[in-house]
Amino acid sequence: MENEDDISESDDTLSDERLRFPILILAAGSSSRMGRSKQLLEIKGQPLLLQTVRVALECDTGEVIVVLGSGEQIHLDIIKTLPVRTVINHYWKSGIGSSIKTGLHHIVREVPEAKGVVILVCDQPELTASHILTLVETFSQTGKSIVASAYDNTAGVPALFSRSFFSNLLIIGDDHGAKKLIEQFPDQVVTVEFAGGAIDLDTLEDYNKYLEQK
Repeated sequence: MENEDDISESDDTLSDERLRFPILILAAGSSSRMGRSKQLLEIKGQPLLLQTVRVALECDTGEVIVVLGSGEQIHLDIIKTLPVRTVINHYWKSGIGSSIKTGLHHIVREVPEAKGVVILVCDQPELTASHILTLVETFSQTGKSIVASAYDNTAGVPALFSRSFFSNLLIIGDDHGAKKLIEQFPDQVVTVEFAGGAIDLDTLEDYNKYLEQK
């Protein structure tokens, strides 16, 4: 991080603004379709969960919150030395929506200055800090309440939701993800192209295919 003495007042303002967008990483699922923890899949020489957390930390937009559930201890051991906050979703079997609500309750309680939240999943190996920062910058430039990623003829996560949508996220169905709100409020959505967004690792076949292409 730059020394305060080396940055201008305008850069300070931008930094302060960015620090109001905590990143929520959803990593509580059991990866039932994969048959093993996708969080532990080795990507670029490190577990996928660790890679995702490091990308989020690189953004420096605020606190990074990781929601754990299934296999919580082994996943926690991977990231325990990193400056992130972990919260446990004891109801992870209910679905991804329960993890969104678990993480967002923490943000509402512990990060009252948050202007929005960036929601990530940990099965998109092509995710970059640059893409996340573009979501934040697009939010500031457009005034839209939701900035979603566009790929494979759809809009989804990673996505940034304005604080005005926290109440909607807190009542989302346990079996629904953030995409549900993106679809419900199209007039509030702007999208940013995510070239690698269509690559997600849901099955062992997906993982093997991804490794073959690298």
